[in-house]
Amino acid sequence: MSSCIFCEIVCGDAPANRVYEDDELLAFLDIRPITQGHMLVVPKSHSTELADLDADAGARMFRLGHRLALALRRSDLAADGANLVLNDGTAAFQTVGHVHLHVVPRRHGDKLRFATGLILRRSKEPEATALAIRAGLDRFETEGS
Repeated sequence: MSSCIFCEIVCGDAPANRVYEDDELLAFLDIRPITQGHMLVVPKSHSTELADLDADAGARMFRLGHRLALALRRSDLAADGANLVLNDGTAAFQTVGHVHLHVVPRRHGDKLRFATGLILRRSKEPEATALAIRAGLDRFETEGS
């Protein structure tokens, strides 16, 4: 198998601003975020596309995406909502050959900023952003759903 940047991140061989990790999943900030707090959720075991991914692993990815989206609302980033997006295959604009779920924070009235983010995709204060999301996740888990 060729080198996979997400597998390198999972193994700790490539840097990433980690937000959440358990035995099967890792969530980290996108290096080219559309909006501040844009994260990727990846299975730790390599699956190139959905056809390679165990259905239970896919369900776990979306459950974590759901938790992270709710955590964004409780974080200092104060998101009003989120887009959960999974691009399956190059025909669907998947650019990294490892299944990943995008969790993109959204705010009311952010259409122009969102469109600009699609073009520019620049990271701002990734360490502080990851810390804010982890704090939001802690608040979410403390308060319950």
